[in-house]
Amino acid sequence: MPLIAMTREMGSLGMDVARILESELKVPLVYHEMINNLADKMRLRKSHVVRLLGGKASLLERLTADKTSLSIYTADEILQVASKGAVMRGWGAAHLLRPVRHAIRVRVCAPFELRLKRMMERLGTDDREAVASEIRASDEAQGAIARRHFDVDWQDPEGYDLSLNTERMSVEQCAEKIARLARQPQFRETDESRKALADLALQANVKAALRADPSTRALSFAVDSDGAQVRMRGIVATREESNQAARVVMGVQGVTSVKNDLRITAEIRSPMGE
Repeated sequence: MPLIAMTREMGSLGMDVARILESELKVPLVYHEMINNLADKMRLRKSHVVRLLGGKASLLERLTADKTSLSIYTADEILQVASKGAVMRGWGAAHLLRPVRHAIRVRVCAPFELRLKRMMERLGTDDREAVASEIRASDEAQGAIARRHFDVDWQDPEGYDLSLNTERMSVEQCAEKIARLARQPQFRETDESRKALADLALQANVKAALRADPSTRALSFAVDSDGAQVRMRGIVATREESNQAARVVMGVQGVTSVKNDLRITAEIRSPMGE
């Protein structure tokens, strides 16, 4: 199934492009479903999650938000949706899906002044400064997600397979370019690309399960997978934490075996044997 990951740039007309792709490629345009699931997992109001992801959260909301959980659960939601084919906007999906060869990563953009003009017309306002502030806040939020989760600059063209400027191209032309790319051999699903996506999805699901369980919530270590086999590697404080982590991972749907390579702090010896 086609998999398209697009940027969210206010006033770029990216949503209009996405709606055409939804119809043309016969895959869902996903947004609100992910918001609802994230809100449930984070135990926050939907409006709170929307403000956090859109850069509109208050200082108190930002200070009290569990950014690690938000990152883990967002990645889990993206990858579960991606496995069925979708058009996704924002969320850092274009960067998260980079290892998946059939995922098409697209930036739909336009000059700031044109985006500002479009948004003022759409909102029916002549308050230029207020609308400009909204656009900048949204852009900063997208940038923060990319830096925090992927250590990349979201505006770097190397992060995308295709960049489209709606200053000179219509939304129909943009959608046609993307749809045509989706039909090219190099962007078709293969056994290898499906496996890469499945591995990413299972790893994200494991991390989400570890975060959700009170006994492993505070642990931080790497998770790898090869098919249904999961490997844990890193350092934890006690043997009990190691055992609890293995228990949680083994309970994740789709996991058939766990290789526990976690090291225990008390059992680590220096090179001199001290």
